[in-house]
Amino acid sequence: MPKTQVTCPNCRQPVIADIQQLFDLNVDRDAKQKLLSGAFNIIHCQNCGYQGNLSSIIVYHDPDKELLLTYVPAEIGLPRNEQERVIGGLINQVINNLPQEKRKGYLFNPQSTLTMQGLVERILEADGITREMIQAQQQRLDLLQRLATTTDEAARAELAKQEDALIDAEFFMLLNRLGEAALASGDRQSAQELVALQRSLLGVTTYGQQLKAQSQEIETALKDLQNLGQNLTREKMLDLVIQAPNETRLNALVSLARPVLDYQFFQLLSERIDKAHADGRKRLAGLRTHLLELTQEIDRQIEEQRAQSRELVEALLQVENLEEAIEQSMPAIDEIFVHEVEALQKEARSKGNLDRSSKLQKILDVIAKASQAPPEVSLVEDYLDAPDDKARLAFLQEHQDQITQEFMGILANIALQAGSGEDKELAEHVTAANRQALRFTMQRNLKQ
Repeated sequence: MPKTQVTCPNCRQPVIADIQQLFDLNVDRDAKQKLLSGAFNIIHCQNCGYQGNLSSIIVYHDPDKELLLTYVPAEIGLPRNEQERVIGGLINQVINNLPQEKRKGYLFNPQSTLTMQGLVERILEADGITREMIQAQQQRLDLLQRLATTTDEAARAELAKQEDALIDAEFFMLLNRLGEAALASGDRQSAQELVALQRSLLGVTTYGQQLKAQSQEIETALKDLQNLGQNLTREKMLDLVIQAPNETRLNALVSLARPVLDYQFFQLLSERIDKAHADGRKRLAGLRTHLLELTQEIDRQIEEQRAQSRELVEALLQVENLEEAIEQSMPAIDEIFVHEVEALQKEARSKGNLDRSSKLQKILDVIAKASQAPPEVSLVEDYLDAPDDKARLAFLQEHQDQITQEFMGILANIALQAGSGEDKELAEHVTAANRQALRFTMQRNLKQ
C-alpha cells in the first residue's frame, strides 16, 4: 500500500499512513480477513498521540460470491459527486483486474451499506453467517469476558450456571481459539488463565460435563486398544465393541481401529448373531447395521479428504515458489496428503513420467523440511526425561548455552498443555521442571 497523507481526526494535523480503500479478494485472498479483523487504515499521530482507524470509503469485492459492496462513512462529509468519483475509480480497478470472461452484471450494480457494521454483516451473511448468529457470538464474547474477570470461584460458578445455555460447543471453541492466539502471541499468562477457566467450566456447566464425559470415554477406548497392542485381533475388537457402554465409546473404538473392521470382522459378528438367543440376536443385528453405517461414513470422509488432497497436489505442481505455497497450505497437509503424494509419485514412475515424479519428490522433500521440529524441541524432551531435580540441574548446567528463549517458550507451552490434561503426575513433573528451568535462567541472567 502506498503511503498517503491524511488528517488526524483528533488534532487535524497531517499524518502519513497506509490507507487501503479497495479490498479485492481477486487480487488479495487475505483481504476479507484483514477487513473483518479491523486491522487496516490505522493511523498514529505523532503530534497528539491519537491512534485508531481512519474513516474512509471502502469497496469490497468477492468474485466467487459475485459480491461487490461499498461503504461511505457519513462523518467524512464527502459531497455525493466526489463519493461517486472515488467509488467509480475503485470499481474500475476491480473490473480491470478481472479477465473479460469474468466481468459479470453484478459489477455494475454495487450494493451500498450504511454502516461499517452493516458491511461486515453483509460479508458474513454471504458466508452463511446470519445476523442472529453474529449476535449470539457477541453474547458469548461478552459472557467470556465477564467470566474471565470474575476472580471469585463461587461467583464464577454461579454465573456459569445462570448462563448455562450460552456455554455450548461454540463457546468452548471460542475459548480454545483465544487460548491458541494468546500462546501464539507469547502471552502465556492469558493462555494459562483461559485454560484454568475452561477447566472450571467443565464441572459446572451442562455442555462442559458432557465434554468431560466424552473425553473420558475416548481416553478409555484409546487405553483399551493400547493395552491390547500387538495382541489386537478381530475377536478381541469384537468383544470391545459389543461391550461398549455408550455411543461415544463405540464411535471412538471404530474411529481408532477402522482397519480391523473388515470383511472377516463382520463375518465373525454374523457368526455371533447366529449363535445368540432371540434378544441377543436382535441387539447384535442392530449393532452390525450401526457398525456398517459408521465405517461407511468414515470411509466417505477419508475419500473426501483424499480427493481434496489430490486437488491440492495438482495445484502445488503448478506453482513456482513451492516452499512458500506449502507453508501457506500446511493446515491442509496431513498423513492422508502425504500418502496421496506418494501414491501419485509411484503412479508417475510406473508410467515413466520422470518430470512429474521429480516434482512430487520435491513436494515430499519440502514437507519433510517444513515438518522438522526445531532442535530446541529435542533438547526439551531430553530435559524432561531427567528423573529428578539433581539430574535436571546437571542437564541445565551442561547445556546452559542452549537454554535459550525458544527453549523456555517450548517448555512453558508443554507445561501449559500438561496442566490442562487429566494426568496429574505428568503435570506435576513438567511444572516442576519448568519452574526449575526458570530459576536457573534467572540466576544465570543475574550473574551476567
